[in-house]
Amino acid sequence: MYLNIWHFSLLCTSCDNAPHGCNAVLKLDSLANHLVECEYNPKRPMPCEAGCGLVIPKDELAEHNCVRELRALIATQQGKLNDYQQELAEQRLVINEHKRELVLLKEFMRAMRVSNPTMRALADQMEREEVVRWANSLARARVTRWGGMISTPDDVLQMMIKRSLSESGCPPHIIDDLMENCHERRWPPGLSSLETRQNNRRLYEKYVCKRVPGKQAVLVLHCDNTHVDEHMMVEPGLVMIFAHGIE
Repeated sequence: MYLNIWHFSLLCTSCDNAPHGCNAVLKLDSLANHLVECEYNPKRPMPCEAGCGLVIPKDELAEHNCVRELRALIATQQGKLNDYQQELAEQRLVINEHKRELVLLKEFMRAMRVSNPTMRALADQMEREEVVRWANSLARARVTRWGGMISTPDDVLQMMIKRSLSESGCPPHIIDDLMENCHERRWPPGLSSLETRQNNRRLYEKYVCKRVPGKQAVLVLHCDNTHVDEHMMVEPGLVMIFAHGIE
């Protein structure tokens, strides 16, 4: 058997492109590689040298028209783009529908919460779980310079932080409260003045901080900091904005 295979490899044949001018005589085991590179292969991919640079079969070069081919290529790509845009629009409709259903569900839960103590407890639990899920999705942060804390951020800075929180998926029912809690006027007693902040700096290390994505700011959420002294925490949490010192 091995002998037969050896003899087979020694057999020679003409190139399949002999009718097109190739005079090569090859061993059977090298024929396949030769056909790929054979310059007489009419289907050999060739780059157009007239300007468009498209790679086309050699036997189609004579009738190749750069402008026509490029227009066809553009039309094909435009068709794909239109398909993608339509798919994106459909996905947005689905997302908006889900958001609408979620809003309706939340409104229903709020209405039930007013009239039904059991539903009130259930709705409260759902909202707490939503906050916890969001908190778990955020990266941990480490404050290296507590002295860089901005206790009275201006409106522009607050809007930047609020936008970042919204984009991170912050539950809508707590975002306004969190932003109110970014100013010292809403901070707990242990942080309410420069003097108390200086006196309690050793307690800062107890905080579990989460990063506000893309900003020099951290979230100190109540759900992450149940171990912290009451005079250092408020619900649903604190937003601390810094000039520098966040890792």
